[in-house]
Amino acid sequence: MQADEMHSQARAAVRRQGYLPLPHSRVGVKLARALTRPVMWVRNRNPPPVGATVDLAIPGPAGDVDARLYRPAASERSPTVVFFHGGGFVFGSIETHDRLCRHLVRESDCAVLSVDYRLAPEHPFPAAVEDAYAAVEWVAANPDAVGGTGDVAVAGDSAGGNLAAVTALMAAERDGPGLAYQALVYPGVGFDEDDPSVREHAGVVLSDADLAFFGDAYYGSEIHRRNPYADPTNAADVSGVAPATVLTAGFDPLRDGGRAYAEQLVRDGVDTRYVNYPDVPHGFLTMPGVDRAREAIVDIADDLANALGAH
Repeated sequence: MQADEMHSQARAAVRRQGYLPLPHSRVGVKLARALTRPVMWVRNRNPPPVGATVDLAIPGPAGDVDARLYRPAASERSPTVVFFHGGGFVFGSIETHDRLCRHLVRESDCAVLSVDYRLAPEHPFPAAVEDAYAAVEWVAANPDAVGGTGDVAVAGDSAGGNLAAVTALMAAERDGPGLAYQALVYPGVGFDEDDPSVREHAGVVLSDADLAFFGDAYYGSEIHRRNPYADPTNAADVSGVAPATVLTAGFDPLRDGGRAYAEQLVRDGVDTRYVNYPDVPHGFLTMPGVDRAREAIVDIADDLANALGAH
């Protein structure tokens, strides 16, 4: 499941990020978010061009939810991918995943709507889920507002991969929007501290302490952790969900949980493609200077485009 050693570009990216350990307190979280903003401003200068970007406010259960729509260069209507960023449900934003969303648009010819859902610990479960599902419902009900064809998929990385999987499950169980596809990138699902991937790779990007803090901040109690809308691996039956791509990384503590969910989807008859990139760590799609990231983005974008009829 993992290569003998990490790809040199990914290893260098991990080293560059290693001097910024994640904070594990409310005050530290707020400070880290504030410090991230100027870093993202610098990183996002001269971004990959897309047809257009529009900042939106989507009606949500607790007020408007900010979102950014990325349109492909073509002026005609296009399918829409609703995207949820990673960050352990605690960090991350539209800005941290701006380049990833732009590349997805360019490679898939789909529009991408990036959702700025509420974050823990200020807003624990189910706030993020409620915002995510509200965004999917809104896109499905308002194709003209996004220049859409009415064809909708969901996608996300890490915590956002969890939200994409959960919204697909909710849509199936609630007779909600008919989703064409779900793309789950190293999703935060099925986590078990006894998994080999956790024992072997906690400390590479995500430490044991990070994983524990994120879980406590988001779920709050063991009762919530067992809710299928908190973790879709808890669902007794996922047979009605949209077809899926599940992508994992070899040097990722979340690898085995993502693989287990892919196997669960297959067992329940869901058309699923599982792919593992064995020589990269968690979060590699947003690491600058890592060629594997571009390969994986093209891989995911092709699956979305084929499912949505964009190519």
